[in-house]
Amino acid sequence: MRIAVGGFHTESSTYNRVLATAEDFVILRGADLLEAPYFAFLGDYDADFLPTFHARAVPGGPIARATYDAFKAEFLDRLTSYGEIDGLYLALHGAASVEGLEDAEGDFIAAARAAVGPHCPIAASYDLHGNLSQPIIDDLDMYSTYRTAPHIDVEETMRRAVTMLVRHLETGEMPHIVWCPVPVVMPGEKSATTDEPARSLYAPLPEIDARDGIWDASLMVGYVWADQARATAASVITGTDPEAMEAAAIELATAYWNARNDFAFAVKTGTITECVDWAMASETAPVILADSGDNPTAGGVGDRADVLGALITADAQGVVLAAIADRPATEAAYAAGVGSAVHTRIGASLDPTASAPIEVDAEVVFLAQTETPAEREAVLRIGSILAVVSARRRPYHNLADFERLGLDPREARIVVVKSGYLSPELAPIANPVLMALSPGAVDQHVERLAREKKTVPTFPFDRDFLWQPKVYASARKAR
Repeated sequence: MRIAVGGFHTESSTYNRVLATAEDFVILRGADLLEAPYFAFLGDYDADFLPTFHARAVPGGPIARATYDAFKAEFLDRLTSYGEIDGLYLALHGAASVEGLEDAEGDFIAAARAAVGPHCPIAASYDLHGNLSQPIIDDLDMYSTYRTAPHIDVEETMRRAVTMLVRHLETGEMPHIVWCPVPVVMPGEKSATTDEPARSLYAPLPEIDARDGIWDASLMVGYVWADQARATAASVITGTDPEAMEAAAIELATAYWNARNDFAFAVKTGTITECVDWAMASETAPVILADSGDNPTAGGVGDRADVLGALITADAQGVVLAAIADRPATEAAYAAGVGSAVHTRIGASLDPTASAPIEVDAEVVFLAQTETPAEREAVLRIGSILAVVSARRRPYHNLADFERLGLDPREARIVVVKSGYLSPELAPIANPVLMALSPGAVDQHVERLAREKKTVPTFPFDRDFLWQPKVYASARKAR
């Protein structure tokens, strides 16, 4: 079996005005793709995997059109260089947006289908926060998506997609896809699968997988920060029995719709000022305060200094803040050196139209040793606040992200991260968790976001409407 592998993986807030370019992506080409940890599981299959091109980035703004066009062209060149293949596996996220292009994954998958022809099976894996469209469904044969948020089943999901493809090639059974869009779109922080109602909504999926005629059951939350018509929840079923598949799709979609009013934040939320006050008054520590509206792992810019400013105004003590993406401030710290005083502006370096910087007097206490200036990180002491500034956008969701900078979040009174729900490493040490409903490109208060292209009606933007499930089959079913 000769199976080609490739794709691209990012999440793009259309409310983020900072375009993503090639330098924002980790790009795997050719043999390097199969050697990467992300794709190591492919070695467990008795198949010849043909590596093409895969680009992966921290979520952000839409991809610059020239960057996307170059990515797609390279992928197609490498794909077609293999000649006739037996199958194609696409590792995607599903919530990418491209400058001037409404349905990025639809365009990419259509190009892949045109390249491999109508008879080559294509399987895809997705993030549950991806968005779908009928054109996407029409060009795929097999589909699977994450079942956990926070995402701890990435490899498991990729395996399901590849396993279906191999199953088809070994047995000759040809599945197809049906899907049922649900006019509900929630922020991920209201639909974490560790909490209700999402936990119970996702629990039946393995049992549905095991039903006769069904190969995979997927439930999409969708990506709310894309102002696009395709932004919606959906149930998606891969299988061979149309009746069983339609019944399962309706079952999952109806359950999701019926639970729409039950989705809620699982932690205490408030304004930035309220959360800072609560954190300072807490008798337990560390309080972990999530700056949710500027979360780079959801598509936020990551350069806002709103929370830092509030902490300084409140004279907060014992704070570790990680991090604000600000290359000029980072470079100023490196120019000054460890132990030096520096007067600098922090914040609004990437999108000066969305927020304002603050001016601080700080001491440089740590400089990371990096191979390139783009990877630099500095720790600044501002009063009793240890604030990390970084040359590029990146998350600080693991203990190692802090420890390599000489910081221990477990010893702080208050830890601030640009996050929504906390990562599996930070959540256990939080005592307690607070989430600021802060402004930004991934504002959790989604109803106050501009809506120009989203389908009307869609919950929670619209609430007083009726809905009945309707299942749509892939055009591939009729071949």
